[in-house]
Amino acid sequence: MFYKPDDGHPLPHNPFNAIVAPRPVGWISTRGSDGQDNLAPYSFFNAVAYVPPQVMFASTSAKADRGDTKDSVANIRETGVFCVNLVGYEMRDMMNQSSGPWPRGVDEFTHAQIARAPCETIAAARVANAPASLECKLTQIVALDGAHNFAVFGQVTGVHIRPDCLSDGRFDITRAGLISRLGYQDYAQIGEIFTMTRPE
Repeated sequence: MFYKPDDGHPLPHNPFNAIVAPRPVGWISTRGSDGQDNLAPYSFFNAVAYVPPQVMFASTSAKADRGDTKDSVANIRETGVFCVNLVGYEMRDMMNQSSGPWPRGVDEFTHAQIARAPCETIAAARVANAPASLECKLTQIVALDGAHNFAVFGQVTGVHIRPDCLSDGRFDITRAGLISRLGYQDYAQIGEIFTMTRPE
């Protein structure tokens, strides 16, 4: 089949985000200028550069109490920092609970009973037991086409790795049990992996 997105699609559900999958889940923690912590998952997330290490996530909707965006982007605009927490399988229900359209004053750490710890290089909280967390300083926010689409880029200033996720000096993605977002309401846990050597 073929369709043009501008014309809509003939399927019961939009297939776009199922086609571009799997996608890592960036569980973004921020703190507003008022000191209020926020935590929300984003599946439009990835690493974008090695040196210096940089990541991005995109927010694609808005809340009435935040104007043209959601809490995460609004807080980052105020403070210039954020933390990306990776999500292990055992944290899936807490992550999902933190994804609700909660009012601005709701602290998702408390609401979903998620243990928090202080970041080292930025003024924000992180998910204490996450397999890994990346502390970031904002480099730019890019307004994308569409009403509420913003891509947020940050440079990694600090990296936390849970000790049990290390194996022979490497971050072991199977020990970490990271989950990824598929399409619709579907997720997957990384299990079997294979290795290929890049041609010289």
